Amino acid sequence: MNKKNTYVAIMAGGIGSRFWPASRTARPKQFLDILGVGKSLIRLTFERFLNLCPAENIFIVTNEMYKGLVLEHLPELSDNQVLCEPSRNNTGPCVAYTAFKLHNLNPDANFIVAPSDHIVLKEDIFVEALEKALNFTGKEDALLTLGIRPSRPDTGYGYINYVQEFVETPHQNDNIGGVHKVIKFTEKPQLAKAKEFVNSGDYLWNAGIFIWRTKSILAAFEKYSNEIYKILSQGDTDYNTDTEQSFINKMYPTTPSISVDYAIMENADNIYTIPVDFGWSDLGTWASLHAEGDRDEQGNLLQADNIFLDDVTNCLVRMPKDKLVVLRDLDNYIIVDEDDVLMIYPKSKEQEIKVLTKQIREVKGDLFL
Repeated sequence: MNKKNTYVAIMAGGIGSRFWPASRTARPKQFLDILGVGKSLIRLTFERFLNLCPAENIFIVTNEMYKGLVLEHLPELSDNQVLCEPSRNNTGPCVAYTAFKLHNLNPDANFIVAPSDHIVLKEDIFVEALEKALNFTGKEDALLTLGIRPSRPDTGYGYINYVQEFVETPHQNDNIGGVHKVIKFTEKPQLAKAKEFVNSGDYLWNAGIFIWRTKSILAAFEKYSNEIYKILSQGDTDYNTDTEQSFINKMYPTTPSISVDYAIMENADNIYTIPVDFGWSDLGTWASLHAEGDRDEQGNLLQADNIFLDDVTNCLVRMPKDKLVVLRDLDNYIIVDEDDVLMIYPKSKEQEIKVLTKQIREVKGDLFL
């Protein structure tokens, strides 16, 4: 792996509405200490990638309204390392913009695209898997994604159907597989289909962590998503100059709103995967935080300093440090106090929270969002 040519793009533009009321439009979850460890999710993600490349090779792609927050949490970065999207056009244009910018900096750039808000419990395995991936994409015209070995038939994830025979041998670490050719992607299947996928042993979860050279992914955009390619290629003389942002502000909103999965990964024929197990969670909901966090003997995840519980089980409790909390006779609830909003909600119905925020906006406007 050539560290000089290794870059990382961290996607950090989401609102994280399923983590309301902690996650708000003005300060979404990637800028919060959701895990209760004293660091925000974006800070943890940034530090994780320092094991692969220097800070000057790490770029953040975010909405323009969050540039100040990014630099507040990651003061090591220069302004040029924060890519500001003027509109939310999904991950397709986001990846293309990043690829054009990095290719302009270094035509041999080999880069990782990763979300800013995932949990990685086994960081050494995570780094080893990415080194293996970068070595492969550094020498092959390949679009590679890390695939998570599924532990259950989850309908909230995309699935990767892959060829069992590998094109490059497995890693010495049992948690890292070989490089395999991908047959197809399937986005968020129904439960029966998810069970079929898991039972077959031929499918992995799509973690949304991609590895490729700039020249490989740009060639894929030119072939499979030509509209995005044609629009953003016009900025070749603007990238990494003082005119980049004005070009992006004008042209980026005109790109199609489409995910990189639909635009590229479901169409290209040079897709590969590495099966891995590094203690991954996409941390998409309060329930996923409860499932992955440190719970007490009653199954409660407690982010509170002053708390008295009586017959409280399987709950997530997040409270301000100076507030005394007394709870009794609760099972399987989410209790989140953010000073101006108190939410007490059944954990089994947490998928309703995103819809709930829309209902609140209709009644209260954006005051509490």
